[in-house]
Amino acid sequence: MAAGDHDEVKGAPRSRRSVVLRVAAVVALALVVLLLLWDWNWFKGPIERRIQAATGREFSIAGDLDVELHLFRPTVVADGVRLGNAAWSEETEMFAAERVRLQWAVWRMLRGEVLLPRIELQAPRLLLERGEDGLGNWRFRDEPRETAAEWPRIGELVVHDGRFRFVEHGYDTDFDVAVNSGEVDGSGRAPLLVDGDGRYRAGEFELEGRVDSPLELLPVGDAPVADAGDEVAVAADAYRVDLRARAGTTRARAFGGLAPPIRLDDFDVGFEISGADMAHLYDLFGLAIPKTPPYRLEGRLGRVGSVWHYNGFSGVVGDSDLAGDATIDPSGERTKLTAELRSQRLDFDDLAGFIGGTPRAGEGEAPAPAVPADPARVFPTRDYELSKLRAMDADVRLVAARVNSPKLPLDDMDAHLVLVDGDLRLDPLDFGIADGRITSTLHLDARQTPLAGEADVHVRRLELSQLAPEGAPESAGRIGGRIQLAGRGNSVAALLANANGEAQIGMGEGRISNLLLELAGIDIYEALKFMIGKDRVIPIRCAYADLAVADGIATSRQFAFDTTDTVLFVEGAVDLGDERFDLRLAPRPKDPSPLSLRSPLRLTGNLKSPKIRPEAGPLLLRGAIAAALYAVAPPAAILALIETGPGEDTGCGADNPRIRAETDAVENAGPASE
Repeated sequence: MAAGDHDEVKGAPRSRRSVVLRVAAVVALALVVLLLLWDWNWFKGPIERRIQAATGREFSIAGDLDVELHLFRPTVVADGVRLGNAAWSEETEMFAAERVRLQWAVWRMLRGEVLLPRIELQAPRLLLERGEDGLGNWRFRDEPRETAAEWPRIGELVVHDGRFRFVEHGYDTDFDVAVNSGEVDGSGRAPLLVDGDGRYRAGEFELEGRVDSPLELLPVGDAPVADAGDEVAVAADAYRVDLRARAGTTRARAFGGLAPPIRLDDFDVGFEISGADMAHLYDLFGLAIPKTPPYRLEGRLGRVGSVWHYNGFSGVVGDSDLAGDATIDPSGERTKLTAELRSQRLDFDDLAGFIGGTPRAGEGEAPAPAVPADPARVFPTRDYELSKLRAMDADVRLVAARVNSPKLPLDDMDAHLVLVDGDLRLDPLDFGIADGRITSTLHLDARQTPLAGEADVHVRRLELSQLAPEGAPESAGRIGGRIQLAGRGNSVAALLANANGEAQIGMGEGRISNLLLELAGIDIYEALKFMIGKDRVIPIRCAYADLAVADGIATSRQFAFDTTDTVLFVEGAVDLGDERFDLRLAPRPKDPSPLSLRSPLRLTGNLKSPKIRPEAGPLLLRGAIAAALYAVAPPAAILALIETGPGEDTGCGADNPRIRAETDAVENAGPASE
């Protein structure tokens, strides 16, 4: 081979390499030019159509679409992003942001995975609203997602100058809070900090606190996994929240962890609530609860579908402890409250709101707002709010192991309230009192105006020793009876003012302090003797009262207290409307007694300030006789004051079948306690 041929062969490869390099340089230059001149906005249309198809909502990128090229991590930047709202809403946008930055993991895309290591939102605006039919605008489709694989895998979310607004149509709820990312926590993701105010159920509302990154709400299987530093590692434990809210005097806190994936209509968190009066919960949640003293409760708040659950709660209401479980179902024609409540120590004053009164605040409590009341009246005059009774349904059971009352020897309580469309029944309403029981059924029909009410009260085996005042500790006996009343009116006072019915009370054998009877009869000799010396206890044969009630007037049909020493007869009437009475008490002693000024007594005035005085005629006549005798022979004046004891046994109401039935029931219950 000639030397020239050899040189030609050696030059061929160099020539081909030169061509390849020149082509590569041209391609590289073309790519650079392409990248410099490329308009990424050409992809806006396909992206918009893809998102619109996935959500069923209008989607647009009003500003520029650009790509920042970084090795294996290009970042898509979109300005003026807008996502449309549900068709039924008057608001056109559900989501908007001045700028959205999406970082992509290229190599994961080549393996068929969609991984976004970082999303950054500048000035995002998110609107969540619930229509009057209860439908939320966060439901993008009528059908559920088939699989969770439709969610992209996201590593980190960063929010700057965000706003979140929640609107609930039909409830006058509209509040707006600022949202910003906080410091990255142990999960590797930054929590969101919220702070704002507005209206909730027509009341002033404030909200503040923190929640974990919304990315924690994605299904656990979609959480990105650390891989060679390619993305942020994410803990797969509970989604944590700690939010505090205030609405008027009511304060609430939701805290704890939620197991992802969760939804707005399926969650369970710790929940504390406190306030000056549970009656304020009507404006917030539609719960028609009577006035209460200040309260504080803590439990687990959850929601499944449209039903709210407040389980395992405990706390205090006034001076009472309270625990139990409750559910609130707003899905029906009326909101329904169902609850099982327990109390180890129930303060009786805390129940005043249930009969139209105002609960009194105990030591260390701020009082509930007072309701003006007539200080001269006993029965509450505040009207029941019929609109509230008609606005909700309820099925509530309250069992109290111990009831504290400074005026009544109460032991325990068992009450079951059922309210359906304004028809309220308390069956039973039972109290343990004085080692016996008072069992009642009450019916209030708020479907009528004015309200119609009925009461049937049974008194069984009440121990007189626990009902008697401290001055007669040795009294004993068992009391029973029945009260049946019906009336119309929008308050307790109005119901009693026109009530009709009857009442029978009977007492079997027992014993009582003689001092009480002697004082009632103004027996100076006996009263002084027993007040100075040891009080004497005398046997009771029986006691009975039979009252007829018509148009709010309770009239005595038969009323007597029969002992071996004295018989006390009572005649007259009590006006339940005016709360005034005029009773005549006529003692008939069975034993002689010197210094006796026994004369019938007149009990008059109102229930809150009764007045007792002797009947003037008989007492003045005795005084005149005593004065005349004293003028003749002073020692003889005592003769006019000697009572020879003409009283006879009453027969214990044997001729009255109603009284006889009540007395027999008490006697058959067993002998009085010793």
